[in-house]
Order: sequence, then structure tokens, then C-alpha cells
Amino acid sequence: MHLVYPDMQLQVLPVTPFRQNCSLLWDENTRHALVVDPGGDADVLMEAIRGQDLTVDAILITHGHLDHAGGVAPLCRALAEVQEKPPVVIGPDKRDDFLLSSIAEQARHFGLPGLENATVDRYTQDGDSLELLGRTFLVRHIPGHTPGHVVFVDEKARMAFAGDTLFRGTVGRTDFPYGNSSLLISTLKEKLLPLGDDIVIIPGHGGSTSIGEERKNNPFLRAG
Repeated sequence: MHLVYPDMQLQVLPVTPFRQNCSLLWDENTRHALVVDPGGDADVLMEAIRGQDLTVDAILITHGHLDHAGGVAPLCRALAEVQEKPPVVIGPDKRDDFLLSSIAEQARHFGLPGLENATVDRYTQDGDSLELLGRTFLVRHIPGHTPGHVVFVDEKARMAFAGDTLFRGTVGRTDFPYGNSSLLISTLKEKLLPLGDDIVIIPGHGGSTSIGEERKNNPFLRAG
């Protein structure tokens, strides 16, 4: 998926056997970029970055699962070879630290090579405001899939990088020992739905949707 906004472009690149949506967002004028959820396949991501002649200022991580953060370390090493300043790695809420530090173990369990533990330069929390690429990204903590899951919202562009919280017609898995279905649904209703029906949702897997579509058609959000 490749979307064009005024002075900005977004390319969504599915990575790893989980086909996780890694997002590459850049300013057309400055050629500066950020990457959201580089779960793996750093070589594929670098090909896209080099193909657009981009400098990556930041890497954002919505949560600590291997398919969303397992490629952070390899991507940082690859970027260090082609740009002077390393990207700042901005993580989810600190409650996902235990997942970020066990990615290699998760990967061994699934038989996936090349995925590594991720370290961040800073964690985020609900209500944070990130100034990147001359834009403002609001942080919304939406636990339930993982304890520290966050969503990054660009209100001006009317889009949100939702990770594994909200998908077309469904919500994120909560069948983990640390999952919480009722918390996920209630927090989506409290913190995401009020952002407006025109907000485009870039989910962690599958095609994009909108808050309006999910408000009307998602059985989890209609319930109760």
C-alpha cells in the first residue's frame, strides 16, 4: 500500500512470515522519514529506504511482539552504514519492556532467524506528543493485546498507526497470559473512537480501514 498526502508519502511494507505491516513515512521535501514497527526483513526495508533516498530520523514501536520489533536492531545497524546520525528508537509504554527483551526467545519458539531483542531510547506513555518530520504524533496507550501497547495518531493527516489493537472487522488477540479482552475493547472505545470517523487506521496486519467503518461494522465495537 502506498498513500500520498500533501507533502508526505506513506508506504506499507509487509514483513516476516506474519506479514506484519511496517510503515515507512516520509516528507517529500526534506526526504526525512520515520519507520513504524520494523518487525523484520531489514534488507527489504533498507531497499525501500535507499530507493527513495531517505534519511530515517526515528523508529516507532507500537508494542513488543517479535513481528513488530524484531527488526529494530538489524535496521539500526544497516542505517548506521548509510547515514551520519542514528535514528531515535521510540518504544511503547514501558510495560512492554519484558516483550522487547525476549524477542530472540520468541523467534526461536517460532523458528524465525534474524529477529533480535529491541532496545529503545525512550518509552512513551498515554498523552505524550512526539514532534517528528515537522508533524505531531499523539500517543494513546491502548492495552489489552499487550500491557504497554500504544497507538500513534497524526491528527493533521487524519491517520493512526494502530498496531494490533484494531483491524478491519475485528480487534487484536487477547489470548495471551497478559491479554485482556474487556480492557482492549473499553480502551478502544474511550481513546480511539472519539478521534473521529475520518481517521484512517493503519493496522498491524491486513488492509487499512477507518474509525467510521469500524464504529458501524465492527462487532466488538458495537457490542455493549
